[in-house]
Parts: sequence; structure tokens; C-alpha cells
Amino acid sequence: MTAPFSSSKTDLFKKAPTRRTILTGLAGASLLGFKTAKAANPSGSITPSSVVSQPARAWGAQAGPSFLPDPDVLFLDPSFKDLTYFAAPIRRVWDQGGWLEGPAWSTEGRFLVLSDVIRSRALRYTWETGEISDFRPDSYAANGNCFDFTGRLIVCEDFFRRVVRWEHDGSVKVLADRYNGQGLNSPNDVVPHPDGSVWFTDPGYGTNLAEGHPDAPGGPTNLDGKIRWNIGRELIGEIGGTKRQADHVFRVAPDGTLTAVLQEKDIRDPNGLCFSPDYKKLYVVSTPKAPGQSVGGDQAIHVYDVKDGTLSNGRIFSTMQLNGVQMNPDGIRVDVFGNLWCGASGPLGLCGVMVFNPVGKLIGRIRLPQGCSNLTFGGPKRDHLFMCAAGSLFTLQVGVQGFAPS
Repeated sequence: MTAPFSSSKTDLFKKAPTRRTILTGLAGASLLGFKTAKAANPSGSITPSSVVSQPARAWGAQAGPSFLPDPDVLFLDPSFKDLTYFAAPIRRVWDQGGWLEGPAWSTEGRFLVLSDVIRSRALRYTWETGEISDFRPDSYAANGNCFDFTGRLIVCEDFFRRVVRWEHDGSVKVLADRYNGQGLNSPNDVVPHPDGSVWFTDPGYGTNLAEGHPDAPGGPTNLDGKIRWNIGRELIGEIGGTKRQADHVFRVAPDGTLTAVLQEKDIRDPNGLCFSPDYKKLYVVSTPKAPGQSVGGDQAIHVYDVKDGTLSNGRIFSTMQLNGVQMNPDGIRVDVFGNLWCGASGPLGLCGVMVFNPVGKLIGRIRLPQGCSNLTFGGPKRDHLFMCAAGSLFTLQVGVQGFAPS
């Protein structure tokens, strides 16, 4: 789609320059590591503002015209160029949230569903207008969302510690709320499988005052019983679990059978998860310790082989080390070519989105002013990346399509 890059500046400007050839040339120079003032900043020019510049890049209505290619889209390998669109800037489209999570794209409705976990709101981003509105005024501290292969919305509710599915007739079906006679912790992220099953992670991040509710007295997050765990909201303890149990990754079979495909001994604090495009692999993120734990996860991305609803051959896909810093991964998605896009928190300048090829090589980054909690591909062509970062929602048009229904 873009003109081939020539490393010779003479060749680049030999013909009458166009907007496309100029921008493509600049993007190619970045790929090849041309960072000198002569190559990137001719006499009289300045370096565009970015997340790491002083003053820092402005966002929203204060952003002004966007410089292209975007200085916060970083090419670490030439292959990342094929996954981006040279004329697309990162945009902050909303910044009035508390803690945003769980973005999921509705192909039929042409809207994005996302969760404001700490404010217990389900939100909707409308494609045609770019507006954010209430999807449901009370989400019960929903976290992860996804649409299944028939367009039904599946939601992880931290408050009721369960996973539910909204049916086409408007009714709600509880898919999972107990395991081995005990209530769940706080289902975090969820993905569908084409065989009709639903897979979700169940760490304990919602077992606190801010997101869901603490345990009943004696539970791991309220051992001495001093926290008044059942005030402020209706139905606390009447629906869903009341005491934290071990971490699990679960599979809900089409007939409703709930199976633990991974246990805490296999992976601590499982968080984001997604399948590879052929559904032969499951990627699972491990994150730091949750409330009520003394030891947390290893902050790596793990990958498992999938066969007949079971997992095997667990291994590290990425340690999430960047420039000697341990990053904290969170939500993950894959594109149609199997590249993995991971939201990550860490120091300013390093946090944002990290992009890995199918063999685990880091090929690109998207810098954001806050850590990225979750992300998904959306838009009518599924070529826009939606990124939740603290209380803000960012978008970036890319050069590849997302995989999976939502």
C-alpha cells in the first residue's frame, strides 16, 4: 500500500514528493535506525513532542495537529511496519473514566463495550459519533467482556464473582459462579472458543473494596474481620462467593460443565488470555499478587498447547523484560497473522503496548502516558486498536486486522 523505502535521500526526493512518499520515507528511516539530526531533523526543524519529550505530548482537545508518523509508535523490527498504518496518529478519545478494562467490539452493533471497574459502569463507544455513553448504569463491577460467535455478550462480574452471558432475548444466563462447592474469586478476562466453550481467568483482584467486595470475615482478604465487607451495596454475599479460593483458569463446556484447566500450582494470578488464530495455543498472562496472597505471579506471558479442551506443555512466551525493567502485562489479543499485542504497565516511556511476533520476539511498541490495562481490535474493518489506560481510552488505526469475534 505504501511506496517502497529507499535509504538514499536523493532517491527519495528525486521525483516530486508526495505526502505518502515523504511519510513512508520517514517511517522507513525509523525502521533502519536513522536517528541522527541530519536524517530526522533537517536544519530548522524540531523533534515532535511525544510521551517522553519535555514538554510532554498533549492529548485530546489540546493535542493540536498530529505529527506523522506518530513518534510514539516504535519500530523494533522491520516486520512491525507491515502491521501499522503510516498516516495514523494515536488518539485519546475519552479520559473521564476511573479504571477502564475489558474492551470488546460488537460487529453487529458497531460499538465497543468497555468496563469502568471501580465505578461499576458498563460503557459503550459508538463508532459513528465517537461518543461514550452508559451501556448499563450498573455493571456489578464488571471487568472482562467478550462477544461469542453468535454475538452474545459474555461478562466477568467482580461484584458477584461470576461469569454471565446476555442472551439474544435479553435474559441473563449465569455460566459460572461456583467451583467445587466454593464461590469464585473475581473472574477477570474471558474468551470464546469455536467449539462453544468459554474460557476465563479467576484471580482475586476484585476481592477488595475498590473493585468488587472484600471477603467475609476469616477470608484471605479479611482475616481479622475488621473490614465491613457487606456495606455500601445491595446483595453483597447474597449472590456469588464470599471467600477467596485458589487461582484457576476455567473452561465452561457447551453443556455448562466447569473444568479447571489450570490451577494455582500451574500459574499464579492468571489475568489476560487469548487463543492463537488456529486455536492450538492459549496465551495466559501472569500478574503480581492479588489481595489475600503472599506470593504473586511471575509477570510473564505463558503459552500452552490446546487439544480437546485441555492444556499441556506450558512454557514462557515472553518474560516481559524491557530495557532491563520487569514490565507488568495485562490484557492480550492476537491479530490475524498470530502476532500478540499486550497491554503493559511500567515506567513512563516504557508502558503502553508491546507487540510480539508468533515466536515471541518483540517487534514493536506503542508508548502511552499510562499503563495499558487491556486492548482489543475494533472498527468495521477490525483495523483499529482500542487501548484502555487507567481512566482513558486511546485508539490507533493499524495495518492489520484483529482475530477472534471481539
